[in-house]
Amino acid sequence: MRSSRTRPALVVLGAAAMLSASVAVPQAAATGRTSTALAWYDATADTVVTAGASTQITNSRTWAISWLAAARATRTVPRGVEHGAYQEAALAGAVHRALVTLAPSRAEQLDATLKKTLHAIPDGPAEDRGVAAGERQADLALKSREGDGLDPASVNAPYAVKPATPGVWQPTPPAHAPAAQYGSRLAKPFLLRTQSQFRLGPPPALDSRRYAADLAEVRAYGAVDSTARSARQTETATFWLGSSLTLYTEPLRVALSRTDQGIAGQARLVALFHAALVDTQIATSDSKYAYERWRPVTAIRTGGIDPDPNWTPLHTTPAHPDHPSGHNTYSGAAQTVLAALAGPRTAPFDLTSPTAPGVTRTYTTWKQLSDENVDARVFSGIHTRSADEAGISLGKHVAGYVLDNAGQLLAAR
Repeated sequence: MRSSRTRPALVVLGAAAMLSASVAVPQAAATGRTSTALAWYDATADTVVTAGASTQITNSRTWAISWLAAARATRTVPRGVEHGAYQEAALAGAVHRALVTLAPSRAEQLDATLKKTLHAIPDGPAEDRGVAAGERQADLALKSREGDGLDPASVNAPYAVKPATPGVWQPTPPAHAPAAQYGSRLAKPFLLRTQSQFRLGPPPALDSRRYAADLAEVRAYGAVDSTARSARQTETATFWLGSSLTLYTEPLRVALSRTDQGIAGQARLVALFHAALVDTQIATSDSKYAYERWRPVTAIRTGGIDPDPNWTPLHTTPAHPDHPSGHNTYSGAAQTVLAALAGPRTAPFDLTSPTAPGVTRTYTTWKQLSDENVDARVFSGIHTRSADEAGISLGKHVAGYVLDNAGQLLAAR
């Protein structure tokens, strides 16, 4: 298998370089061990799709717990057992135990995947000790995350809407639904010292030139009946409309399938990706509800010198504040982890979207995904460009911190 790393990462944050190099294995071993990680990656994705939670961050938690257990279990191999067999069994034991615990309705399917994995591994000490190590790390990871505030009820804790004032978030049309994800800002991170550790600075002032330009752009390009937005721009908005977790599942799988770091490196990649994304989503809600910035639809309909009470965005505005864009914090974090651990460029890969049937786009860098996310939320009429760019910055900072401190997270318990 050809490595996706065609040139060094543009930015390798602190410990990330050592993480990539410290457990490198011969290319033949990496090739021979790819299928187990991919099988359990697909099993995790299927579990989240069919038995996942209603909140994205809760599903990111499921990924993070399962694959952190796998990364810890595969990081070291006891003397006297076959290296690859032990790691395969450890990964399978860890992810299986975590997923069965978190999604018991999927036990039958997960048991079948475990049976298939173990059938391909020779019976003996490597298999037995690997499974035991994986299950132990899963139990410890699950225990450590009890009561972390990432269950759906806690994530969507009630939020008291402030009185209607220029710049302050109000429920948005058409549903005028209660604010979502307020409770995420109170949840327990995987690595951040506090939820507010990377809180953004305030959004542009309402009377600033930047904010005027932001609103003018959204007003022109983000309206449902826009004549300024091109067909390609409309497609971009629709392509990136869905859940970030869903839209980044395939890019991460591409990186997983192309890495040359062996099964331990594969487990580490998935684990750090999702731990970073949980912490990023916590930090996102912290900034959103620290500033409570109104959404463009509210600003355009009720604010400024030329309000348009009938202005409607291309896509329905999500029920939480504007600053920053959550899609873009996710994208910035994902880009940072993938670039650091898989290289910033990769051979071309195709991507489809459940919200844009029949559309296929091709990418060669992770940054291209971020760039499209920034534009997409403007063209959808649901975020200002300032909120999008702030989101990218926040995601990069959180993910960089996670990579720099990954040793704390990956150490076996």
